[in-house]
Amino acid sequence: MSEIEQVAKKLKMTADADNAAEEQQQTPVAEEPAREKTCQHWVKRKKRFCKMTVAKGKDYCGEHAPAVNVGEGQSPEDQDRIPCPLDGKHTVYKKNLQKHLKICNAKPKEDLPDYIKKNINAGHAEDYDGNTNEELKAIKLVDLEDAEFYQVIDKVKELYGKYVEGNIQTLNCNHKCMDEELANEEYGKESRKHLVQASALLGILENERTIQNFTSFVEFGAGKGQLAFYLSKLLENMKSSQVVLVDRMSLRHKKDNKIEDRSLVQRIRADIVDLCLDKLPALNTSQHCVAVSKHLCGGATDLTLRCITQASERLTDVIMIAVCCHHRCDWPTYVGKEFFKRHGVTPRQFLIITKMVSWAICGTGMSRERRKALEEQKSSEPDDSKDLQQNQRLTLAERETIGFMCKRILDHGRLEYLREHSYEANLYYYVPKDVTLENVVLLARKNKSSSD
Repeated sequence: MSEIEQVAKKLKMTADADNAAEEQQQTPVAEEPAREKTCQHWVKRKKRFCKMTVAKGKDYCGEHAPAVNVGEGQSPEDQDRIPCPLDGKHTVYKKNLQKHLKICNAKPKEDLPDYIKKNINAGHAEDYDGNTNEELKAIKLVDLEDAEFYQVIDKVKELYGKYVEGNIQTLNCNHKCMDEELANEEYGKESRKHLVQASALLGILENERTIQNFTSFVEFGAGKGQLAFYLSKLLENMKSSQVVLVDRMSLRHKKDNKIEDRSLVQRIRADIVDLCLDKLPALNTSQHCVAVSKHLCGGATDLTLRCITQASERLTDVIMIAVCCHHRCDWPTYVGKEFFKRHGVTPRQFLIITKMVSWAICGTGMSRERRKALEEQKSSEPDDSKDLQQNQRLTLAERETIGFMCKRILDHGRLEYLREHSYEANLYYYVPKDVTLENVVLLARKNKSSSD
């Protein structure tokens, strides 16, 4: 190549590079979409900022907005945010209260269906030894005198030894319909834990021969409907059988929305305390009714049992409830009051027992984050934990044992209630403790003599 040709080639390459650079400058660069501005309020309980979006020019959402300048014709009180009278979980500007009450989502409905009757399953408020329920709830275990503290523990040990010890058998039930899901390695530890429990509960229903034609399964406290989703798969070949989900909340990402055959499932938004089971139109064509629930928290279990036993026209054949959260039980709604009264347990002592149950699940007294950090460090026991135990009247092992005893005697009171209403009722361990510490299921079947 001659010298002239080399120079020409270099000039051409330079020109092509300049043209490419010019085209690149002219090509518009896609801008990243502007992120929505969120509230600057720090939520202490969740240890993060509020995720609500804010109006243009604002730093806080309506819920967390600080006091603003008073406008003309307004008093300083008008700018105060007060709890909504219909639902104290949210607030509203005092000046806008009347307008808000007309559109609030918590506004009571005027035309209620026949199966809703306010507080029909609430139980009866009784004497609290001269104290109000709120005063009793304010009691702290650390403030109790030694005499009262140990008196309650002795009573718990006595009732547990007499009625519970040695009477809880272990069930080894699993359903084959869950094998494929459990074999899916994409599920993490938490997801798999719930699938194992669902498999065990479905296995119990199969073992009790409840998967049959003309049967309605009512899932109380259904939540997102995971149990109902898998249960509906077992009913695809059954004639006129269905799952009726009952929950007071309207949740997102409900699992039952993925059920293609809508005749297999119905969802009812209702608080169990207001539910008349025998007036549910969904149960009109059913010959059998089975009540189920996976982890029905605290007093909701008592509301459910009362809802079932107060039904005047329909008898629930089988009850299967995986119990949990006994610390949320309270005296007015608890169905086993007669059992406790018979053994001299007062409302005050009952409330102390509901506080002691927390020892079973979190007996260390440390937060979940602290326990997790200690596990990662593979530390046997932190110094502050030793100091904590020195301030306790019981060792960690003793507290956990007493906590589990408290849970079981609360459940036994429920068994006594069901037996008084013609049910054969018992407690069972349905999964191992390493799956969940809340591993007890209440299983009851209507006596044949009473159902004939």
